[in-house]
Amino acid sequence: MDDSAYRAFFAQPTQTYHRRYEALRAVFVEGRSQKEAAEEFGFTYGSMRQLMFEFRQFFDTEDETAESPFFETPSAAAPLSKRTKSPNRRQPIDER
Repeated sequence: MDDSAYRAFFAQPTQTYHRRYEALRAVFVEGRSQKEAAEEFGFTYGSMRQLMFEFRQFFDTEDETAESPFFETPSAAAPLSKRTKSPNRRQPIDER
């Protein structure tokens, strides 16, 4: 059985959250440099630094039971029409 397509899914991620996860994993688990991980997963060094900062901020401010910033629970994966949308933070709230 040829598993090359399956291996490529993990080795060469194309989806944004998957690439972010793999880049952070490369730095934190494999001990690779931020610059090396950024190049491999298609980020600039500056965006990789920002990604590291945001991940550390999330991890340091959330409790241990918090949901992962990369994976959704099945209930969160419901269609948008069935979820309540949060207001756009850039637009003022209409107070009628």
